Order: sequence, then C-alpha cells, then structure tokens
Amino acid sequence: MRHRAKDRQLSRTASHRRAMLSNMATDLFRHGAIVTTVAKAKELRPVAERLITLARRGDLHARRLVERRIRDKGVSTKLFKELGPRFQARPGGYTRILKLGHRIGDGGDTARIELLKE
Repeated sequence: MRHRAKDRQLSRTASHRRAMLSNMATDLFRHGAIVTTVAKAKELRPVAERLITLARRGDLHARRLVERRIRDKGVSTKLFKELGPRFQARPGGYTRILKLGHRIGDGGDTARIELLKE
C-alpha cells in the first residue's frame, strides 16, 4: 500500500531516481527546456524550483546545498549568476509544464518542462 507515499517511484530505486532527477535538473538549467514524460516532469518541477530558490539566496550555504545536486560547475555558476537574479522578484513558480501528446514508440505521454522568462 502507498500510505503517505508522496513521490512517484518511476520504476526506479531511490538512488537511481535521485540521480536521474539531478541529471534532468542539470539539463533543464543548461538548455532552458527539456522534453520528457509527464510523470518525470511533474517530479522534476519541485526539485528544480527548490534549487532556484536556493540560488536566489546566493549565500555560501545555499551554493553548497545546490552543488550536492548539481555536479556541473558551469551549470551551478549559471544558476547563481543568471537564473537566481532573473527570478529574484518572483515568489515561486519558475517552471512551466506543457503537455505534448503521445510518444510514437510506446504511446507514453510526453511533456516539455521549461523555465519561465522572468
């Protein structure tokens, strides 16, 4: 039973799921948008928004917390130099999920998750 289980398992172990979401967040910050399944996009959204909120703070402890999840130094620098100040006035809701339809191969529901402009 799923009593009080809030996250989707995505057919992965906990360590695999954490690594996958970290890699997806890295790619989201690097490219500005990625195409994935709807379930993965919905799981990625709180991870990415939490990291952007830490980047808005901008102190050393926030940088260390972000670099636990984002291993690429260039992406974490971009997060603190560009994305943090860009969303400084926004109280939350930094991403948008757009549903794209079904994937050709297996019929999975796909979505595009992207960062907002301001």
